[in-house]
Amino acid sequence: MRYFREIFGTDAPYDGIPHRDAISFCAFGQEVGQFTGIQPLHMTMRRDLDHALVQAALAAGATDLTGQRVDAIDADAPTVTLRDQCITAPLMVAADGVNSATARALFGRAFDPQKIGFALEVEVPTETPPDTPVRIDFGAADWGYGWDFPKVCGRTIGVGGMMQRNTDLKASLATYLSQLGVTTDSPVKGQFLPFGSYRRIPGQGTVLLVGDAAGLVDPITGEGIAYAMKSGQLAAQSAIGALHRGNPGSALPRYRAALRPIHRAIDQARMIRPLIFLPACRSGFISGFRNSSTLRTEYMRLLAGETEYGQITRRTIARLPRFIVRSLTN
Repeated sequence: MRYFREIFGTDAPYDGIPHRDAISFCAFGQEVGQFTGIQPLHMTMRRDLDHALVQAALAAGATDLTGQRVDAIDADAPTVTLRDQCITAPLMVAADGVNSATARALFGRAFDPQKIGFALEVEVPTETPPDTPVRIDFGAADWGYGWDFPKVCGRTIGVGGMMQRNTDLKASLATYLSQLGVTTDSPVKGQFLPFGSYRRIPGQGTVLLVGDAAGLVDPITGEGIAYAMKSGQLAAQSAIGALHRGNPGSALPRYRAALRPIHRAIDQARMIRPLIFLPACRSGFISGFRNSSTLRTEYMRLLAGETEYGQITRRTIARLPRFIVRSLTN
């Protein structure tokens, strides 16, 4: 919620968002532990969050064009052609997701298929007691993880990982559901995940890409909503500054500079990722996570959106010799 507070000046998008203060970790078939009293993890449904953000935009003076098909994008103008109108402006900020039509117009494709991740999940309608912990299972997918998020209307259960390493993710999801003792006929939803493969230059000319369209996703957790909101704010601020100075072309360099902390955090997570998922390192990771309360605390704060990877990276580097010894001896 840190980014949300920074952007909107309030603690939450709407009242009554349930939260959890307990989490259960498993890794590669081993139980790592259950931890309570952690930073609150807010369990909203995506449609509720999106609705709150749309209402905030409309209240700020935005025009509602949701539900209208985009027929064409001219990135040079820039111009967007809808079903019954054409919109043009000095600058364009594109938040059109991992399958970004804008990125395709700029670069020929929305993402690199060799680096993309993929996730599958189901919404399971069931009663979830308020003390039900969030569950994370590293290794439920190859170079990925599984999740079981208790919410008001049930549980969101899924698996995600690097697509080229997971040729049958449906089987991984079925196995994970079986491990959790869950049987459901709910529809399975799939989604590509940039998984840390971000665009070094997030746009071109007077077009800025934000969120998944710019590849701004945590390469370990696959989480991207926080980065989507923050990059949207940074793009807007960069656009405003450029327009005030009568130089729309300066927005992209401004925006790229503003994104450096996010890019640095993603780079740090990519550096840590092999220590979690490489088979030779798994035992060292499990042992280190079990035995280091500081490392666990920082990771919980990361999941809650209250910190970035800097502290975790420093502590991981400091523990690297012990980590290697544990991996070799185990």
